[in-house]
Amino acid sequence: MALQEKYKQLTDAASTAGITNLSVREQDGILYVDGTAADGNTKDQLWNIYNQIDPNFASGDLVLNVNVAIDAIVTHAKVITESSNLNIRKGPGTDQPIVGKAAHGEVITLVNMSNDLWWLVRTNDGEEGYCYAQYLEPQS
Repeated sequence: MALQEKYKQLTDAASTAGITNLSVREQDGILYVDGTAADGNTKDQLWNIYNQIDPNFASGDLVLNVNVAIDAIVTHAKVITESSNLNIRKGPGTDQPIVGKAAHGEVITLVNMSNDLWWLVRTNDGEEGYCYAQYLEPQS
């Protein structure tokens, strides 16, 4: 099955959701989906669809590179690890690649409380990804 056909539900949802600068391309057996979501919920919906098509993201044949618009409504969260840095991952799961780290005590941008386990964050350097919610404390 062609990758664009396999992930048609995901790419259709991205288009319907109004992902700006949406780009879908296939290269070397991997489908790349790039763009910008208006908010964290939209990005989370795409990850949920991806997980339905490829449970636990096991195939490794899709790179979902959709970030949330900088001007989306956000708040902040403090990293409350014991002493180590907090891993920021590309997607909501420990099997996802680490795209950044946040230091113990650092206050980062909380884009969306995606679910009970994973929250979508953005570092002060602009790196966006998912962190374990238990290591974050929302700030007012």
